[in-house]
Amino acid sequence: MTRFGYTLMTEQAPPRALVRHAHEAEQAGFDFEVMSDHYFPWLDEQGHAPNAWATLGAVTQSTERVELMTYVTCPIMRYHPAVVAQQAATVQLLSEGRFTLGLGAGENLNEHVVGRGWPPVNIRHEMLTEAVEIISALFDGGYVSFTGDHFRVDSAKLWDLPEVRVPIAVAVSGDQSVRRYAPLADAMIAVEPGAELCTEWDRTAREGTRKIAQLPICWDDDRDAAITRAHEQFRWFAGGWKVNAELPGPAGFAAATQFVTKDDVAENIPCGTDPDAVVAAVKPFVDAGFTDIALVQIGGEHQDPFLAAAKERVLPALRA
Repeated sequence: MTRFGYTLMTEQAPPRALVRHAHEAEQAGFDFEVMSDHYFPWLDEQGHAPNAWATLGAVTQSTERVELMTYVTCPIMRYHPAVVAQQAATVQLLSEGRFTLGLGAGENLNEHVVGRGWPPVNIRHEMLTEAVEIISALFDGGYVSFTGDHFRVDSAKLWDLPEVRVPIAVAVSGDQSVRRYAPLADAMIAVEPGAELCTEWDRTAREGTRKIAQLPICWDDDRDAAITRAHEQFRWFAGGWKVNAELPGPAGFAAATQFVTKDDVAENIPCGTDPDAVVAAVKPFVDAGFTDIALVQIGGEHQDPFLAAAKERVLPALRA
């Protein structure tokens, strides 16, 4: 059975609000919650970017049942993989075994802040592979030393390891990345309903691993207001990840999406209060073979009406 999640978007809400939303989403009946990990929002209109890991620590205490996940953390520049492993193990302990570490090759938007430039995609994938190997080794316990082409680790050890090993999910975008990461990961992350991704993942990965996707919606009684808000805050999606990963800041995203219209957004994002529209948008992911789908409600100040509707209308429609 497909599991449905809620997205804690750090780009559109301050940390205390995110902690409250996490609690309310659990009460609404979501199966899991994912949190983005950004240093910048994509667009100035979104207006926020608190630290995901500090916020996750608080979320572990405001929730009791839902699984938690980063969607996604980049462990190749802004964070060293040994530090990511320590953070993930700590969140797993705080959540009592409810955490999955979602990893990806990152975006220039967030990683440029450490002043190391932005490598080409093939180098980023090499770095991510080494990072996953380091993190996995640290999760195994004991001292870890590692010398690779991109990272060194000198006698690192996680002194507080959870009894439940932290599962690792990795974001993929095509056959090459699936073949690279499926043998290393416990779950797949993708943002498009590509059946070929799921088929290749199942062919390569361990049996029964999860395949996790994400879908933006804009719930509002006023459909025109929903479309306007989605256009203001989420038109960045139109560039696709191959472009989005390279843009250096919100001004770049604003320039790259200046010709995206409200009609373009309305065609791609369910706007309004029709649960059937959400079901229709989710269906391609289910048909493709995804096991978990996290919804994004666009607009940090518009979570409460959506969460109320999710409990009464959206989740029942999806599960039916």
